[in-house]
Amino acid sequence: MSQEPRRPLPVEIAVQDAAGARTALDGGAARVELCLALGLGGLTPSAGLIEASAELAAERGVAGFTHALIRPRGGGFVYDAEERREIVRDIRLAVRLGADGVVVGALDETGRLDLDAIAEFRDAAGDADVTVHRAVDAAADQLAAVAALAELGVRRVLTSGGGADCRAGLPTLERMVSAVEGRLEIMAGGGVRIEDIPALAAAGVDAVHLSARGRALRGGASGPGGGVDGFDETDAALVAAAVAAAGWAATDATA
Repeated sequence: MSQEPRRPLPVEIAVQDAAGARTALDGGAARVELCLALGLGGLTPSAGLIEASAELAAERGVAGFTHALIRPRGGGFVYDAEERREIVRDIRLAVRLGADGVVVGALDETGRLDLDAIAEFRDAAGDADVTVHRAVDAAADQLAAVAALAELGVRRVLTSGGGADCRAGLPTLERMVSAVEGRLEIMAGGGVRIEDIPALAAAGVDAVHLSARGRALRGGASGPGGGVDGFDETDAALVAAAVAAAGWAATDATA
């Protein structure tokens, strides 16, 4: 007997520029996570990027599309008071600029989620969605971290299940899905490949997240002091393949 049909698994694309947001939207992605410096794990995007993505989504009539990573620096996720104030300011600015949601996270010195900080970030976001990022995967107990978030009123968590990538973390992702019982969306991210999406869907996750990056060499040489030549860009073919795979995975789940 067939199960109740599932909606296509939403795909979120991490993008670093307005062209990437457009590529993700054209390819059928449900949303983007805007950030800079993916090589550092992602940092807070510019005001111009947030505004451009929000305007593009509004022009297309796509709701809930623009989500901004709010992370002031690379390195770990233990923040001092000054960094927390900066994060709160950036959250408020992102929402004013049109972001539908923010992506945040913080740990305390013991390796647990800093629930006080995350609650402060949630309050700063107002009615915007709050996703807690892969700080969860750096926590001492990932299952306990996710269970705590389910009580905190955030919308979703981005996690690899504590593994180096989603393949390694797949058993824990399944346990996370069971533990939260729908009170929190579990979005799988971390080294996601197109061929991983069916297994992630079978594990019951609510969405998948990937960067779908290629390499561009246009724009000329960087010259002295400009860093390496070329830059990351969102690959339209990878976005389309991920969205297609997510649709097939949902179809297979109803068979």
